[in-house]
Amino acid sequence: MTETPLKRKFTMPDTYVIIFFIVLICWLLTFIIPAGKYTTHEQTYDAGNGNTITRVVLEDGSFRYMHPLKEDVLIQNLSNLAEDEAKLDELEVKMEDLTALMEAGEATDLETLDEIGLSEDELYAMYGDDIYDTSIRLNKTARIWGTPESGGFGFLNYVFEGLVRGTRSGSAVGIVALLLVVGGSFGMIMKTGAIDAGIYAFINSAKNAEKFALPMIFFMFSFAGATFGASEQVIPFLMIITPFSIALGYDGITAVAVTFAASQIGNATSWMSPFSIAIAQGIAGLPVLSGAAYRIFLWVVISALACAFVMYYANKIKAKPQLSPSYQTDQYFRNLAQERSPEDYEFNLGHKLVIAELLLGLVWIVYGVMRLGYSVPELAGQFFVMGLAAGITGVIFNLNGMTVNEMAYAFKAGVSDLAPTAVVVGMAQGILLTLGGSDAGTFSAMNTILYSVGNALENVPTYLGAWFMYIFQSLFNLVITSNSGQAALTMPIMAPLADIIGVSRQVAILAFQLGSGFMDAFTPVSASLVGCLAAARVNWSDWAKFSGRLMIFLFILGSMSILAAIAFGYQ
Repeated sequence: MTETPLKRKFTMPDTYVIIFFIVLICWLLTFIIPAGKYTTHEQTYDAGNGNTITRVVLEDGSFRYMHPLKEDVLIQNLSNLAEDEAKLDELEVKMEDLTALMEAGEATDLETLDEIGLSEDELYAMYGDDIYDTSIRLNKTARIWGTPESGGFGFLNYVFEGLVRGTRSGSAVGIVALLLVVGGSFGMIMKTGAIDAGIYAFINSAKNAEKFALPMIFFMFSFAGATFGASEQVIPFLMIITPFSIALGYDGITAVAVTFAASQIGNATSWMSPFSIAIAQGIAGLPVLSGAAYRIFLWVVISALACAFVMYYANKIKAKPQLSPSYQTDQYFRNLAQERSPEDYEFNLGHKLVIAELLLGLVWIVYGVMRLGYSVPELAGQFFVMGLAAGITGVIFNLNGMTVNEMAYAFKAGVSDLAPTAVVVGMAQGILLTLGGSDAGTFSAMNTILYSVGNALENVPTYLGAWFMYIFQSLFNLVITSNSGQAALTMPIMAPLADIIGVSRQVAILAFQLGSGFMDAFTPVSASLVGCLAAARVNWSDWAKFSGRLMIFLFILGSMSILAAIAFGYQ
């Protein structure tokens, strides 16, 4: 009798594999989608509490495709400009510089013209499409392999380029550095054994009260997202809450859900975040932080329903842990617990001091973010201080055999644990770079996608148009995960589009909030999400099995919220 061969079980690809194929698809799309750009300018908005925020925003109606230059027309116009001294003074361009370029035959090189102070935006403002052959639309596609001539960027160099782009205060450089510092700092904290001892003490003393712990944590992080836009700040908390969640019988996915997912639900329904709603309303020309009553109502209702959804999942996992998609990776925390005897969990004075230092540090962080405007560099410094203080306390009280050298080893081990995730952050940034980046003032396929969607929504019915706005903002967030960046790119188009389709601009902003906030808890491009998953030791593919269902649930709630806002005339 011939045995029937067993069917090979489908295995979800690793996050590295998923991102690689997304980058490849995006690169192929740039061969099809022509490049486009907008004229941009800086604008300052009131962020509330007497603070202001300056962002680069695009000018509505300024979109143009990338076309070949009509060199003879451009040279003729520049010849006339070279004789107009008043206009050159207005543009702050030296006559001798422009004359020298024309004599050298370099007057049709836009980069060279930009170097003397004559940008493409200024040329377009003066001459419009006359200087372009508009019958041809050009593509802007990265090379396969980066060369010095292409600025080093080729789509197969997306890992390196993604890692080195950005600033010390954001993705990817800042987030990568923050992850490594936080990993090392919590390596020292975990080495003291204080977290394990504290969890064990809580479980022994709480009795049946532990069932209220996760809902309380959920609402706490949702409120943090709603008030100050908590995102990457959640990463270190996962290093505490994940072993706590697993010790209570839940899983790592539950830990991420009650912290990071909760913070993004709060962000999506925020009535006061300076990083999303304040910027979006400023761009749309609405009073800053207006329409708060409906948003507060949505925060309460959606947070409660989402918390119930998460707890339904969590209780199912507690009843049968093997059902968890992260069951295998959670074994790391279960093994740690099994390797220690009850005596190892003695909650002594040293442990209590470490926990006290940790709590004081977290209060310090919240105060710094909300009151002092602390960003990624300050967060990294704060967490290093917390780790160092815990390590010193561990040495003084000889916690878990802690020595000065053990502090160093624990720091290195913590850095090593999060290094693979730091690479994912850079890889995810490479997706955006492959599409041309997020700069609206530079020719790219990304800008053309944005423009095309705006045009497609102009002639649809009111309810359908608003719903499509919500869908677009959700999909756009798969690539642009910065709330302030997405607001600056999309609201100059979506705000006037809302007037055209007959809905209030407040509804357009709500569509932006709900779309960008909810999707942040799912997209593998989000550096904050990837960092949180790393802290919980959860693979994105496992997270997607749960968060995919959560996103469908939230999408339904978001759709109902948008339609209700139109129905009662939300202003």
